[in-house]
Amino acid sequence: MIKIYIVGWCVLVIAILANGIVLKLGIVSWYGLIDLLNQEGRKAFSMISFIDYLWLFIGYPLVLGFGYIIGVKLYNLIF
Repeated sequence: MIKIYIVGWCVLVIAILANGIVLKLGIVSWYGLIDLLNQEGRKAFSMISFIDYLWLFIGYPLVLGFGYIIGVKLYNLIF
C-alpha cells in the first residue's frame, strides 16, 4: 500500500511540474484541450498544433511514466 502511495505522489508532482512547464512554453495541456473542446467542440482538434499533439500523446505519457519509475526507485531506496 505504501508503494502505491509513494509512486502516486511522485507521478502527481511530476504531472504538476510538467503542466506548469508546458503552460509557460505555450503548449496545450490536457486541461487546455478540455477547455477548448468545451468552447469549440470538435473544431478544437483543428485548432491545436502538431507540437501540442506530440506533447499530449507522446511527451506527457512518457513524462508520467518517468514519474512512476522515480516513485518505484524511491520506494526501493527507502524500503
